[in-house]
Amino acid sequence: MATLEDTMWWYRALHAGLIGRLGPAGATGGLAAGSRLLDAGCGTGGFLARLKAARPDLVLAGLEFDPEAAAIAAAKTGLPVQAGSVNALPYANGAFDAVVSADVLCHAGVDPGAALAEFRRCLKPGGLLLLNLPAYQWMASAHDRHVHNVRRYTAGQACRLLIGAGFGRVACGYWNGLLFPLMLLHRLVAGRDEAGSDVRPFPAWQESLFTAVTDAERRLARLGLALPFGGSVWVEARKS
Repeated sequence: MATLEDTMWWYRALHAGLIGRLGPAGATGGLAAGSRLLDAGCGTGGFLARLKAARPDLVLAGLEFDPEAAAIAAAKTGLPVQAGSVNALPYANGAFDAVVSADVLCHAGVDPGAALAEFRRCLKPGGLLLLNLPAYQWMASAHDRHVHNVRRYTAGQACRLLIGAGFGRVACGYWNGLLFPLMLLHRLVAGRDEAGSDVRPFPAWQESLFTAVTDAERRLARLGLALPFGGSVWVEARKS
């Protein structure tokens, strides 16, 4: 992850989508300058580094369960990154204006209910929560085993989970829909026992093609043309 997250099409698309949902500084409904944001489950810091470059006006921090990954993230970003669990965040009540957590609630070591309660506790009233989650339990693969994913979600399940955790203004949907048929074909051909991880170098032409496709999908989504399926679920919610 540390080697590939700055260049691999998947991470670039994920990070661009999250940053787009935070909005540019000064935009109506966007995250205001000076806001404090936590990347909960920041891995080796790829999203924090990209967000720092895109929104230098924000006050950023990271939390990562794996101490080695946390150290890499801190060195990569120059930001405060703590080692700890999303099940028990080491921060005060209302410490953040926004919490972003990408592909974390799906992990075996995470209690989704506890983590969402902690996200809500650490958000200010009206604070923003952004989640990314892998879609469809039937799409579980060898990659999920490699990264210790034990649960996948539909958009409806994700919405109900957030509403049940006390969040308001919950919105959910899918992304990576244009490439989803290829993902499905790959799962059907390779099966669940495929060796190796989906996080690997791709040929340059494939990186360029997949990046162009995901860029096009984001542009279509901004025009209200989002697909009703995809490889991942996005969630936006506010602390009510």
